[in-house]
Amino acid sequence: MSETARSRAAALPHLRRDGLAIGDSIPLPLTMAAIFHAPGDATGFNQYGRFSNPTWDAVEHMLAHLEDAPCVAFPSGMAAISAAFFAVLKAGDRILLPSDGYHTTRALADRFLEPLGIAHDVRPTSTFLDGGFEGYRLAFVETPANPGLDICDIAAVAEAAHSAGALLVVDNTTMTPFGQRPLDHGADIVVAADTKAPNGHSDVLFGHVASRNADIISAVTGWREVSGSIPGPFEAWLVHRGLETLDVRFDRMCSSAEVIARRLKGHRAVSGLRFPGLESDPSHNLARAQMERFGFLVSFELASEDKAEDFINNCDLMQAATSFGGVHTSAERRSKRGDAVPAGFVRLSVGCEPVEELWKAIEASLDKISG
Repeated sequence: MSETARSRAAALPHLRRDGLAIGDSIPLPLTMAAIFHAPGDATGFNQYGRFSNPTWDAVEHMLAHLEDAPCVAFPSGMAAISAAFFAVLKAGDRILLPSDGYHTTRALADRFLEPLGIAHDVRPTSTFLDGGFEGYRLAFVETPANPGLDICDIAAVAEAAHSAGALLVVDNTTMTPFGQRPLDHGADIVVAADTKAPNGHSDVLFGHVASRNADIISAVTGWREVSGSIPGPFEAWLVHRGLETLDVRFDRMCSSAEVIARRLKGHRAVSGLRFPGLESDPSHNLARAQMERFGFLVSFELASEDKAEDFINNCDLMQAATSFGGVHTSAERRSKRGDAVPAGFVRLSVGCEPVEELWKAIEASLDKISG
């Protein structure tokens, strides 16, 4: 972790300090309110729960600290992605999406943007620069892509997109701001599902949009207010609590993933292993250049659908679950979610368990299906 990242991590739990009066609670209070006392001209004050909430303010302050940019909170990652699209696009626009990223983003374009006259094309993450960006209003990348973990050069894509007059949106869900900050590499907008590692306890849906462009933030905030795509205050409170330990959890998860990935590489049951931290990974050099850490996701293939299911279900320290980024290690056979991957493809999310105990459990389950 760089010195600036360490400084952000150190300051994160203390962001409320300067605003505290004697007797105030140090933990964030939960404000459960749909209405607020607003006599006379209440401009600049909380008035109604669809417009603002002090608990949102606090979690947005933490996210803005991590992104070094204004942030707008949403009730899920897809709500954040939707806001980024609907706030800046209009009929006649064309956008470019990753063919190997999160499939629901493409479903949003297919089912809802296309009927509104917003066309879209797709392109693999690893060759996202190929073909240029002429004619596009917006390019959307996810790097590392979920679930295959291919990477693209954010700075190079940003430069090329901007030269063609396009905005660049980066989905940073797989990395969090501690793993990489796409805005530092030229992205116009960052979206993320804070459901994952930022909250970290798999008990809330949440998302955010970040941008250093004031007009974009204004448009996204306006979309949230008018559409009603607002997070609940309790959910915001849970994410605020989770963010206070993100640095510790993310460090443990990334460090463990590096150990696990190297050992998986040598196991006879595993093929097609992808992890950006491996020197043999095709994305390794680019990952070293633009990422602070290599992340906690590992993908690989097992011989069949049944073997992949048996591996996941029979591992004592692994949950069979969709999503990722929780304190518990989890895994999923992604073809059953509609991703264009082999039947035995597994996405592994490394959690916070002691790494040697975790590896013993993973190895034992792999040995069982390959014995």
